[in-house]
Amino acid sequence: MSEQKQIVERYMDGFRATDHEKILSCLTDDVIWEMPGFYLHNGIAAFDKEIENPNADGHPDIKVIRLVEEGNIVVAEGTVKAKMKDGSKLDAVFCDVFHFTNGKISKLTSYLMFNKP
Repeated sequence: MSEQKQIVERYMDGFRATDHEKILSCLTDDVIWEMPGFYLHNGIAAFDKEIENPNADGHPDIKVIRLVEEGNIVVAEGTVKAKMKDGSKLDAVFCDVFHFTNGKISKLTSYLMFNKP
């Protein structure tokens, strides 16, 4: 597995454990995180604030189905499930596009689609 794919796996492991330090260690200081139509965060501090959903109950179950790499880009497809404090469940599929600069994630574009209950 390439170094960039390993970093994406480390990043995902960090989210599975809600481990801010592990996640942030994968990022450049000026990282950009965009979810088109929802938000655009600039910088590691803004990224850090989005790591945890205050309505979540426990850690998310994230499964990466596919990693595709070309040049400085890694695309991850997968699923995410989580229990929410109000008893509801989050069930979604995602496609994350990771851009790398000097061995770290410098931009992330996240596409998320929620499955109907």
